[in-house]
Amino acid sequence: MSAPQRGVAARLLDAGDKALPSDAAGLTVAGFLARRPRLADLWTPLVVLDDGVLDDNIAFLAGWVAARGLELMPHGKTTMAPQLWRRQLEAGATGITVANPSQLRVAVDAGIPAIMLANQLVQPEAIRWTADVVTAGTRIWSWVDDVAGIEAIERALGEPAERPLEVLVDVGRPGGRTGARSLEAAVAVAERAAASPAVRLAGVTGYEGSVAHGRGEEALASAKAYIDELLAVHDAVAEFYDDGDVLVSAGGSAYPDVVGAAFAAAAVGGDRARFVLRSGAYLVHDHGYYRQNSPFEGSGLRPAARGLARVVSRQDADTAIVDAGKRDFPYDEGLPTPLYAITRDGGRMPLPGAETTKLSDQHGFVRIGRDSPLSVGDLVVFGLSHPCTMLDKWRLVPVVDSVEDLEAAIVTDLVETLF
Repeated sequence: MSAPQRGVAARLLDAGDKALPSDAAGLTVAGFLARRPRLADLWTPLVVLDDGVLDDNIAFLAGWVAARGLELMPHGKTTMAPQLWRRQLEAGATGITVANPSQLRVAVDAGIPAIMLANQLVQPEAIRWTADVVTAGTRIWSWVDDVAGIEAIERALGEPAERPLEVLVDVGRPGGRTGARSLEAAVAVAERAAASPAVRLAGVTGYEGSVAHGRGEEALASAKAYIDELLAVHDAVAEFYDDGDVLVSAGGSAYPDVVGAAFAAAAVGGDRARFVLRSGAYLVHDHGYYRQNSPFEGSGLRPAARGLARVVSRQDADTAIVDAGKRDFPYDEGLPTPLYAITRDGGRMPLPGAETTKLSDQHGFVRIGRDSPLSVGDLVVFGLSHPCTMLDKWRLVPVVDSVEDLEAAIVTDLVETLF
């Protein structure tokens, strides 16, 4: 069972911490948890995490990466929860990845010692702040995909910093997201970085998920071809590396197998680089997008989250309206999946064929059989899709020992998110 982490135990609860019972207001997190609150006492709507599944998912990917001689710097944007980041680091992750300077500040404030900023630093104030943090001892790698990005750092810093900012050349494709669009363009960025007193060329990086979608043969081939291109850039810019360590990084949560195989082969070949995956969604996994697209579904990862909502209306015979909508549950990669219901008397009710058809701001529409006994006040348990938009709607997320017995579950922790 997890315990409240540093800085969270003393946090005062208030009415803005949705789903917590009214008598929690004014208590600290530690004080609330000391009462051993029942999940059934929390208000709906609600998203809850399974502590044991989180541990299992963390351990699985940590072991998978280590067995291949690779590293993991999981993307922290998925949860923006330093409590969970620390668990990933304790399991062997060598750093945390973030998406923008604001998230970088959260990671630095949380004491994360090694952070990858998966974006190009261009705002002068953010560049200068990052340089100060690096000088103070935190290791930070940011991305560049254009000489203009290096020039932005040079302008912001003026005289060379005490410790140059470490940058990775971002490799992309035409029509993709960020990233230099050709081998020649990437080499030009690397050469310019190597000549700059404001930055240190520390490797190459990219994101295969921007060029491949799904698990079909064409998608897998596209992801593999992209990683081959990334490794070709790494080879082409080797002459510009100094004697320090070098990172080669890719790997979201849809194609870690493709990236891992290519990286492991390169590492076995004697390459001196540190090969780093950045998968982040694996921690929570899901009942939708990643259940369909993760290579580890059914063989290592399980969904750690559930959504809970109460039926508030049965005016139409084939539809139940629940008290959870877009402000509560993710919906960008598939609507919530009704799994079963917990009736007002505590029994468990199957929901064969039930389907969420729509979410409005604060309501969900669940199509059920016309003869379904689902009633107003019953609790519907949902599987959720896409971890990256799952927790950003919650300041505190309750954790239980197991989501398989929600009727009797005790809240063992509250995870604070800092989106």
